[in-house]
Amino acid sequence: MDWKIELIGVPVSDVDRSIAFYRDQVGFVLDHDHRVSEGLRFVQFTPPGSACSIAFGEGISDMAPGSLRGIQVVVADAAQARADLVGRGVEASEVDEQPWGRFVYFADPDGNGWALQEILARG
Repeated sequence: MDWKIELIGVPVSDVDRSIAFYRDQVGFVLDHDHRVSEGLRFVQFTPPGSACSIAFGEGISDMAPGSLRGIQVVVADAAQARADLVGRGVEASEVDEQPWGRFVYFADPDGNGWALQEILARG
């Protein structure tokens, strides 16, 4: 039986600001923005080429905004991904060269931490 991670909740304080960040600056695709009822709004984004999406909104998480760390996204070229982010106005780290990959780090407006990884070789 396959177990697939397909959705990760991201705790944010301002839904509209987060939509603008993930859509306009990071370049994720907006899949859904649906107000279910007063106090319940569901927003879903998918990174280009990803099988896993992120979700945030109103009334869907009890995590503190900005408390999520460690979401890691695999990219083909860390330097190019960094250049794309910086070109869109995202503050991103320099490329961190490690024996197991090249990494770039950034955070959303609430401080949720992301890592981009370029895998140097798959065994």
